[in-house]
Amino acid sequence: MKFIDKAQILVQAGKGGDGHISFRREKYVPKGGPDGGNGGKGGDIVFIADSHLTTLLDFRYHKYYNADNGQQGGKNKCYGKDGNNLILKVPVGTIILNSDTNEEIVDLSKDCMQYVVAKGGNGGFGNAMFTTPTNQSPRQANPGLEGEKMNLTLELKLIANVGLVGLPNVGKSTLISVISAAKPKIADYPFTTLVPNIGIVKVENYKSFAVADIPGVIEGASDGKGLGIQFLRHIERTQVLVFLIDSMSETPIDDYKLLKNELKKYNPVMLQKKRIICLSRIDGLTAKQLKDLKKLNFSCPDTPIFYISSIMGTNIEELKYKMWEYIS
Repeated sequence: MKFIDKAQILVQAGKGGDGHISFRREKYVPKGGPDGGNGGKGGDIVFIADSHLTTLLDFRYHKYYNADNGQQGGKNKCYGKDGNNLILKVPVGTIILNSDTNEEIVDLSKDCMQYVVAKGGNGGFGNAMFTTPTNQSPRQANPGLEGEKMNLTLELKLIANVGLVGLPNVGKSTLISVISAAKPKIADYPFTTLVPNIGIVKVENYKSFAVADIPGVIEGASDGKGLGIQFLRHIERTQVLVFLIDSMSETPIDDYKLLKNELKKYNPVMLQKKRIICLSRIDGLTAKQLKDLKKLNFSCPDTPIFYISSIMGTNIEELKYKMWEYIS
């Protein structure tokens, strides 16, 4: 299934039913009073978060959604039937914004969470409601009110505890495939990962957490270069960020600074999260190269640094437990 994490749609709640004008007409009541009923309420537009969904694909191709209108009132003061609500299911983690003001309406961050985004219009009064001591035969009724109409932007931000961030081709996909059951595409070229991946990491019985792997970050990503900011939103919710640096890079410290700078420009709050630095692919280093690597100063005394090999399994278990410790 194609991964779509943003869509724009138009929603229209149902119109209220019109009030009815009628008078009692019975055999022995030649001049019966007014008995026109009220119109029914229009249907609402309701969004529900569903943990079984993973993409906003349906909303990319279907742009307009409308709820049912309320029915007109009837004789004998019968109320019109309310219009059915329109239920729209979205993945957990979907944020709904008003496209015209860019204001956030709701963040559907929990399974089964629901929210009425657009309310249906109230039904109009029938002529029975307009009876007064001085007007016993009113011939007026109200039309139903229009339902709310809104342009919406849907944005999906994945729900994960840990986010993997790194330059392209540093081993993020390999790492997530080793520590979880996720099976992302792995190849020896940049931007193998084109969509975010979520993996569930099991530490012990009843102890597990979710890790998000996003496409590689390059310089200028916060300004839209490479795959740009379209995927950085998927690590905004995480509690811990793991900075994955290629141990065979000629400038590992500069790589780390570049990643921090892009995250800061995108959202300064990102750098307030707990972080772990991982030097990956140490299986390709000689003993001397590894020793020299460990002498590098990343200027982050409170940040743990791991030297790992996903292929060989070096320090992978220790890394998993450190992630769990930070989350807990």
